[in-house]
Amino acid sequence: MKKQFLLLLVLVINYSYSQSVNDYKAVIVPVKFDFLKTENQYRLNTLTKFNLKKAGFEAFYTNETIPNDYSDRCSLLYIDVLRENGFLISKLFLTLKDCYGKIIYQSVVGKSKEKEYQVAYSEALNEAFNSVYSLKYKYNGSTITKVQPATQLEVAKPAAETIAVFKTVVSEPVVVNTVLADSNLLYAQLTATGFQLIDSTPKVIMKLFKTSQPNSFIAIKDTVQGSLILKDNQWYFEYYKNDKLISEKVAVKF
Repeated sequence: MKKQFLLLLVLVINYSYSQSVNDYKAVIVPVKFDFLKTENQYRLNTLTKFNLKKAGFEAFYTNETIPNDYSDRCSLLYIDVLRENGFLISKLFLTLKDCYGKIIYQSVVGKSKEKEYQVAYSEALNEAFNSVYSLKYKYNGSTITKVQPATQLEVAKPAAETIAVFKTVVSEPVVVNTVLADSNLLYAQLTATGFQLIDSTPKVIMKLFKTSQPNSFIAIKDTVQGSLILKDNQWYFEYYKNDKLISEKVAVKF
């Protein structure tokens, strides 16, 4: 009786997930997963895209040119593969998130006892995808329109260790007045340490790290490190260049 109940529960959960993933037109695959050192290491990113297409999804890499039919970033899912610690065993699982970083689906944990990473990770990932296949994904043609209220910006709690950025202001900041069109709008995705700001491609433009202040982030854009600060209801990326404080206006949708 207990086994029948658990089986029924799994079927209900899978059904509810399938109802969610069916709302999305395609999946965006990163070219590098966080637990790996290089892009497409062990060909896991290639294997991920292959399995997604095998499961019925349209899939694109983050650095691909995406067709206009998929230009609405909130009609897409974003996949991540994560490693779970295990003694003498490799464990991987995947998550599918929406455009605001909310987990829409999380797979079972795939496992492998193989010693070679190439074989072990491939085996574990393929096993994790078995639960994705059971969703029997099929896009239902719905159009998702999501508006993220400004009040949902997470208030950061003081961390045990805080990275400090020290600045000595020697002059008034040079404000860069940039005309902000819709194409310049950046979207915030939740990460373990704060947010990442992506454009409509989607491409990661800036990484934000939480501080003890909810309206101030440590910000990294390419090789430039500075701060993203909210002033007069507008976000500014501030950094030093040639001993001058530069303040760039940034359009962000959290």
